[in-house]
Amino acid sequence: MQFGIFTIGDVTADPTTGRTPTEAERIKGAIAMAKKAEEVGLDVFATGEHHNPPFVAPANPPVLLANIAAQTQRLVLSTSTTLITTNDPVRIAEDYAYLQHLADGRVDLMMGRGNTGPVYPWFGKDIRDGIPLAIENYALLRGLWTEENVTWEGKYRSPLQSFTSTPRPLDGIPPFVWHGSIRSPEIAEQAAYYGDGFFHNNIFWPMSHTKQMVQLYRRRFEHYGHGSADQAIVGLGGQVFMRPNSQDAVREFRPYFDNAPVYGHGPSLEEFMRQTPLTVGSPQQVIDRYMTMRDHVGDYQRQLFLIDHAGLPLELALEQIEILGTEVVPVLRKEQDALRPAHVPEAPTHESLLAAQREDVLDTDDAFEGATL
Repeated sequence: MQFGIFTIGDVTADPTTGRTPTEAERIKGAIAMAKKAEEVGLDVFATGEHHNPPFVAPANPPVLLANIAAQTQRLVLSTSTTLITTNDPVRIAEDYAYLQHLADGRVDLMMGRGNTGPVYPWFGKDIRDGIPLAIENYALLRGLWTEENVTWEGKYRSPLQSFTSTPRPLDGIPPFVWHGSIRSPEIAEQAAYYGDGFFHNNIFWPMSHTKQMVQLYRRRFEHYGHGSADQAIVGLGGQVFMRPNSQDAVREFRPYFDNAPVYGHGPSLEEFMRQTPLTVGSPQQVIDRYMTMRDHVGDYQRQLFLIDHAGLPLELALEQIEILGTEVVPVLRKEQDALRPAHVPEAPTHESLLAAQREDVLDTDDAFEGATL
């Protein structure tokens, strides 16, 4: 099972000091967090995509991820999310194939529609077309990655005639794609149709809702013939803050929660912890809480944690990554892997997809030789 962190890159004042980090500090901080994640044994670093204040999560994530690729060796680099609705599929195809080559394949993507309504007109789109845009643009993106000569015509983009996207995906294998959605069954259906991964970033949602969305995706994954429902590729979001003593964790995190731009000034911290995966407490409490996730969604392949949100200074975020990597994830990984049935796959990586491709070629060659004897 993969464990990692993601950032949305918000530039938020620290409510305990009143200091607001600069954009440069937040950008460099994302790189520091990614390097720390690899240092302590985490598997994935993911960055959001925003085009408006107060966020500095890159409008062009490959720029940040390429920088991180040059400073890491093992970490899988991902997005959380790539806006499939407002980005040109041609640009996505080229940028992420290029990043694949720079990172030696350590790249996957999470496709999403975003949660900022004004982004649509900024890029000449209509938010009412969000779902059709996601469907059409992703179909084109897959074609650009899997076909060398693409002639295409759709509703939302100018046609293509005999177009070849370059560079081609590394080893002929496109980056693995997760489809991220918190409320749209159409996106769960899309992920299932293609046999891609489904990521439910449930940091604001009760597990009852998450369970329904994942169950839908699993049923449809099996319906389309990609494997049994329990073999579908599922990822979850989450947020934690830890101290050796749970009371200290709650006391220290409360001002950040109360002033957070996305969930402050609403339900209390205690209510939010009861209703969502947010866990503020000791490392053991985090382990206990996240071991229960499989009771709701089944065996799943990727767990990402939001670490640096709501004005937490970089030094606190790095401390949290250290605790995750040394005290929490080793236990979760061991226990989750022990419970996972043998037929349930790990999260796909470039290496595993390449190995599967080579095995298919060998099987085909063996079948051909057998037929000619």
